[in-house]
Amino acid sequence: MTADRARTPAAEGFRLPAEWEPHAATWLGWPANRTDWPGKFAPIPWVYGEIVRKLAPGEICRIIAQGRIERRARGLLARAGVDPARVEFFDFPSDRGWTRDSGPVFLKREGPPAEVAVAGFRFNAWAKYPDWARDAKIPARAAERLGLRLLPARIGDTDFVLEGGSIDVNGAGALLTTEECLLDPAVQVRNPGFGRAEIERALQDHLGVTRILWLGRGIAGDDTHGHVDDVCRFVNDRMVVLCREADPSDANYRPLEENRERLQGVRLATGASLEVVSLPMPAPLFLDGRRLPASYANFYIANAAVLVPTFNDPNDRIALGILSELFPDRPVVGIHAVDLVWGLGTLHCLTQQEPARG
Repeated sequence: MTADRARTPAAEGFRLPAEWEPHAATWLGWPANRTDWPGKFAPIPWVYGEIVRKLAPGEICRIIAQGRIERRARGLLARAGVDPARVEFFDFPSDRGWTRDSGPVFLKREGPPAEVAVAGFRFNAWAKYPDWARDAKIPARAAERLGLRLLPARIGDTDFVLEGGSIDVNGAGALLTTEECLLDPAVQVRNPGFGRAEIERALQDHLGVTRILWLGRGIAGDDTHGHVDDVCRFVNDRMVVLCREADPSDANYRPLEENRERLQGVRLATGASLEVVSLPMPAPLFLDGRRLPASYANFYIANAAVLVPTFNDPNDRIALGILSELFPDRPVVGIHAVDLVWGLGTLHCLTQQEPARG
């Protein structure tokens, strides 16, 4: 091992826990940027209120909000019946509310000594938008506020750009991602000049994984250019749900079939075969002629529930049924997301888990 790799989070024993492992809290950025939901902002805070109402019985909700936004959030949550003792507010300046990508990514080591830390990934608004300077400071602010170490994330001498929605892990060495998001050399390039080998090594060094499972493309309408959390998710340490489109004429059909082919016969770091369960897609959703990234895979696994986006679609009940069978230890709850997805993301995009320290 080189001297540089000896100082990485993985070398110190840190890993990114699986989402189903116990949480200390869930982080959310309260909606404040109306341009994220042009013309449909009014219902969005109420959707957030419902999300917090379902999360709060099982864990603390840590909400990023400033000034009058915090006051409005407190009032709405009170009306929604949320116990105020289960909510903490963090007065951090922000640009948008997509906490999965701009918020703190928490790492954990079992010890000795046991420790939770924040990964210092750089955020640059998906290599697409100019307004990200305030969001980029949120992980460091969260680490300081919580008294946690901020672990530098670099590829050589360059900051490592990575969003939480671009990866999913099983907590036992395996990581899912897409080539479209992390390796495209021309569109929304996060880490220019670095190829597959360098990206894989950086993921291993900073997240404590050993097996990278590369899918191809994400779904149509995805503003992030291929985030895996709209496509394929771990539900336990040896099983994933993978979206499947039934209509051969749909834009998602071929990319999702190609992703399925890539996972056939895959073995995990433990030597176990990866099990793949199909998750349906809702019918295409459009607004003002734009395809929206509606997907049941954008669910969030909390301590006391699994929250699943629903779209007034016949496949809602099928997706909820499949996930209910896969998570027998906690209720699976649908959250209406037809308005939410106009912001080009839903439940997983809005949330970020903080692992329990014990």
